[in-house]
Amino acid sequence: MTKAVLDTAGKVRPGEELPIEPLKEWLQTNLNDTSNPDASKSDYSGDVKITQYSGGASNWTYCLEFAQQSLILRRPPAGTKAKGAHDMGREYRLQDSLKPVFDKVPQMLGYTDDDSIIGAEFYVMEKLNGIIPRKHFPKGLNISPQQAHKLCTVALDELCNLHNVDYKAAGLDHIGKGEGYTTRQITGWISRYTKAKTWNVPSAKKVMRWLEDNLPAKETICITHNDYRFDNLVLSASEPTEIIGVLDWELATLGDPLMDLGNSIAYWVQADDDFLAQNTRRQPTHLPGMMTRQEVINYYCEKQNIEAKDFDFYEVYGLFRLAAIVQQIYYRYHHKQTRNPAYKNLWVFVHYLLYRCKKIIKR
Repeated sequence: MTKAVLDTAGKVRPGEELPIEPLKEWLQTNLNDTSNPDASKSDYSGDVKITQYSGGASNWTYCLEFAQQSLILRRPPAGTKAKGAHDMGREYRLQDSLKPVFDKVPQMLGYTDDDSIIGAEFYVMEKLNGIIPRKHFPKGLNISPQQAHKLCTVALDELCNLHNVDYKAAGLDHIGKGEGYTTRQITGWISRYTKAKTWNVPSAKKVMRWLEDNLPAKETICITHNDYRFDNLVLSASEPTEIIGVLDWELATLGDPLMDLGNSIAYWVQADDDFLAQNTRRQPTHLPGMMTRQEVINYYCEKQNIEAKDFDFYEVYGLFRLAAIVQQIYYRYHHKQTRNPAYKNLWVFVHYLLYRCKKIIKR
């Protein structure tokens, strides 16, 4: 496998640069702390190349390349943030606690809430060198239908592994409220969408009422990732059906596994979807051999010994939640809190996601 298929960052977006000297000083002091057994003991005083990942639409993620090693830095975006969102400290501590029981979490290296260093709180972690299957696999990597199907099963197996972690035994019962999660999610996402609404998107009241009226009578509580997609997985460069890391734990909590799966399904664009879905696709789930959404649901439910019937609520929830997330991002662009041109037409996608919700409700 050539180096060209490894995931790399690009140019830092204008206005999102990091102040280099204060950052290097913090890294040199804190990551070389002799009292910290996980300290990497590297020289961070020398030259550093800073690049930025463009795939995420939430927290800003950078790659810091020093002579001896590379690090990943995560910080919140600028502008107004939803309450409880972009909490770097929580994201850092959760991954640090989860690492011993779910080994696909990257190694955490350091965190600070001192915003005088780069203008915001941030944390750094190890850089996993591998393939990230974004909208397309990197040039030079062609996977067969058999490999595509295996990647689906491997990804779902890892999601099951996460859901099956004994969070109480792992001391992770503090990461979420647990019971009542389903109701809180519906209430919370309705509130977030309403607060972020701009003049050019629907009120979504019909979808909101349907979700409130169709809350499942039963919920199961486990660790949920809540953003589990192919473009948050790192694959082995030598074997692209092997997962070496799971990224982006910002939204992880104690929640319901079927709602977590519904979140994943919302991003799953299959080969026979319409042109708008294909144009907004951000993972290669359209390739020959990839599962359909229904096959994903069936596989997961069979493996977890859950009845797959009546998944409509979770599918509508996943799409509505995604519409609210997209609208929150668009709200920042609409009010000139970010200049990222990729957000300019997100309001169109909000219309489309709500259309998908209504289509499922009608059936």
